[in-house]
Amino acid sequence: MHDLPILVNITIALVAAFIGGATARRIGLPPIVGYLLAGILIGPFTPGFIGDVETIQQLAELGVIFLMLGVGLHFSFTDLWKVRDIAIPGALFQTATATLIGFFITRTWGWSLSSSILFGLAISVASTVVLLRGLMDNALLNTSHGQAAVGWLVMEDILSVLILIVMPIIFSRNTFSWASLGLTFLKLAGFGLSMFFLGNRIIPWLLNKIALTRSRELFILAVLAISLGTALGSAAFFGVSLALGAFVAGAIISQSHLSHQVGADILPFRESFAVLFFVSVGMLVNPLFLWQNLWQVILISLLIIVGKFVITLLLGTIIRRPAITFLVVAVGLSQIGEFSFILGQEGLKINILSQDQYSLLLAGSLISITVNPLMYRLMPRLEHWLRSIPFVWRQLDRQNIQPIVLEEGTEGHVVIVGFGRVGTHMVNVLERLNIPQLVIDSDAQQIQELTRRKIPALYGDAANSEILNFARLEKARLLVITLSDDAACASIISTAHQIKSDLSIISRVSAVEDIEYLHSLGAREVIQPELEGGLEIIRHLLLELDYPLNEVYQYTEAVRQDQYNIDINSIEESQTLRNLINSAGTIGITWVKVEEHSEIIGRSLAEANIRALTGASVVALMRNNHLTPNPKSATLFEAGDRVGLIGEADQIAEAVKIITEQSETFTESVEDWPLPEGSSTENP
Repeated sequence: MHDLPILVNITIALVAAFIGGATARRIGLPPIVGYLLAGILIGPFTPGFIGDVETIQQLAELGVIFLMLGVGLHFSFTDLWKVRDIAIPGALFQTATATLIGFFITRTWGWSLSSSILFGLAISVASTVVLLRGLMDNALLNTSHGQAAVGWLVMEDILSVLILIVMPIIFSRNTFSWASLGLTFLKLAGFGLSMFFLGNRIIPWLLNKIALTRSRELFILAVLAISLGTALGSAAFFGVSLALGAFVAGAIISQSHLSHQVGADILPFRESFAVLFFVSVGMLVNPLFLWQNLWQVILISLLIIVGKFVITLLLGTIIRRPAITFLVVAVGLSQIGEFSFILGQEGLKINILSQDQYSLLLAGSLISITVNPLMYRLMPRLEHWLRSIPFVWRQLDRQNIQPIVLEEGTEGHVVIVGFGRVGTHMVNVLERLNIPQLVIDSDAQQIQELTRRKIPALYGDAANSEILNFARLEKARLLVITLSDDAACASIISTAHQIKSDLSIISRVSAVEDIEYLHSLGAREVIQPELEGGLEIIRHLLLELDYPLNEVYQYTEAVRQDQYNIDINSIEESQTLRNLINSAGTIGITWVKVEEHSEIIGRSLAEANIRALTGASVVALMRNNHLTPNPKSATLFEAGDRVGLIGEADQIAEAVKIITEQSETFTESVEDWPLPEGSSTENP
């Protein structure tokens, strides 16, 4: 075998990272935990294979570049501006407070002034990867609480970039020099001007030209060349870090209409080299040193997990936002990750941090990332505990909302839980129909919008509070739940069913396996958006094949009644599918059953005079499985007959009323119609 040290190190690092990441994901932890542990296992401080730290760290620099490029691509001042009231002051205060606490603790351990400051800054910055993963896994990313957390993180990213800029200026020299400071800012200004005036024109123009060649590999090559070239060029000519150069390149590309394609093409490189970056970080951890200094590891971990949580939560007493928002932000930011590693590695390069000090930082990161998913699971209990202390909850929940409430004596109203896209559509329809309604939502801004429109609303979390007791469900006609969280839907259905056992409840559901469970709790209709979309496609398919609308409607409704089971195992589905088969040869015919109570029983076709009264024509009669086309005018109607009609939609509707004495289409049992030999009417 050829001597290929780089290839061997990459292979071992990636294999170890894959095993570690898969194992971590299997037990419900973020894969980054597995990557860090894989780095520890192949590092110089553990027995077995020892990777070449220098080689893997050079490859990890690519991970830093692609990570920062990704941050720049997704960087948005617009998102930050939307939540500026909480993100800007919150991130500034939390960063300053966490830095000060970390500074004073490490100073008592005898650390230097510069290492204590840098360590405090490193533990104040949360991981973008871990935060977004946690918000997505808990269906919080698209909520107002999740948006506040993301905006907060954007502000922390800005602060981290600024720290990367000033680190070489403040910490690299023993004596402070105004001349060196001025020269550094001059280079930085030159870098900014060249990137945002020249780069802002050249980079998007170049990408657009390459895209027009319709060569995928050439476009990817251009993205790689721009990313790496900008990072290395900015470091060589302007003296800024590789991370900063990559971040600015990403921010410039984000202004192009090709940014989404760039992000998609760069993703495999970012993920692969980011894994090597996390492995290289783990290789620097000395497990023996951490064990010997276990109390320091525990204290740092508590500062990151508990300290940052408490600091963020206390901001709720100052900033006017719902308490649940601060609870989500506090949980999401109670960890540190890639930016902390980048800051720590910069500290190692300029000799601010020692290897042992860096190991403590990495240990705190590893523990906080491991614990973070558990904190999301504990969040409902934390909220319940805080609510049990009224004084504390009033101080935290300072959002002053005075929504419009239902008028006294209102009944027959519709209660809608969730004012998202689906809820908004429902509210608009009910408002146009002048049907009384009440909306429940935990987003303060949505409640303010409803108040502006003079629509009755209640502010709060219907799944984890007593809010349903004020919705007058005992007088309501219908409850509609539009939330995407199945656990929350189950809690609401259970509570509502206890308040009014016969209340009609329509609920959305995300997981297919939860459909039957929500039905068992008391929901009359459970809608699964993806399955409903598939059923709608089937409906259009059958209509395009010229099957009668009436029969198609009956079939789709039967599938819904069978909880979207497409195995055709219920009586209703078998019958409606049989109706479709029977109608296949008589395209355009609508079939109507003559019920036992119908007034036309015993009357002849001429006496019923259906065509004269409605305009629809009777073109067929099905009796005892025998089809009679164009029945004679003397034919007498009998109970169980199926009458075939043709005509316009309104004419058919009038004829159905005469035959069935009801406006809705019938449902019949499968016994009335024979199934193919060997078939059974029993459910399997």
